[in-house]
Amino acid sequence: MIERLVAAVRELPPESTQQAVGYPSLFLLVALGALVPVVPTGAIVSSAAVVAFHHSAPLALFFVFVTASSAAFLGDLALYWLGQRGVRSRNGSRWLAALRGRATPERLAQAQERLDTHQVSVLVLSRLVPAGRIPVMLACLLAGMPLRRFARGDLPACLAWAATYQLIGILGGSLFPEPWQGVVAAVALTVLISAAPAVWRRLRGPGHRAS
Repeated sequence: MIERLVAAVRELPPESTQQAVGYPSLFLLVALGALVPVVPTGAIVSSAAVVAFHHSAPLALFFVFVTASSAAFLGDLALYWLGQRGVRSRNGSRWLAALRGRATPERLAQAQERLDTHQVSVLVLSRLVPAGRIPVMLACLLAGMPLRRFARGDLPACLAWAATYQLIGILGGSLFPEPWQGVVAAVALTVLISAAPAVWRRLRGPGHRAS
């Protein structure tokens, strides 16, 4: 996968073509990743930021930020709306079942407790913590939070998320002279960040349960 990514970045078309194709593609991939949480949206945003960093266009990074944050926000709203339909339906829905399947009872209970304590502000942190978005979203659904109130909390969460992963891309782009090198570094860093919580839970799991 990384070899293909490197080859694609090395053969980048002119900047005008990249802008015409890249921003719509970035929007679709991030929105899809919000609906189907298996797409590595953080790595996609960081990679786009690396390429934008090496552009001569002064507003390239700004457009990446606007595109990524708006796609994440609209994708979250669509997923929440679909989840609401499942909560209201007597038979549920496949979207609600998918959300339940991605949130363990322990993580859901933690999300519900944090939601009771911190209210909507917990949405910002949930977007920044790897695999933290779905449990909190499910907790909001089960608590009967209206879509409008969820949107008010999710908007700053998506802005913070897009800014964080864009900064990772800018860091990767600034450390290496070639865009493909920065993309590889940014992807590796986002994968490491995503895997860190799971590794940490495995390392502390036995001792934590024993205590």
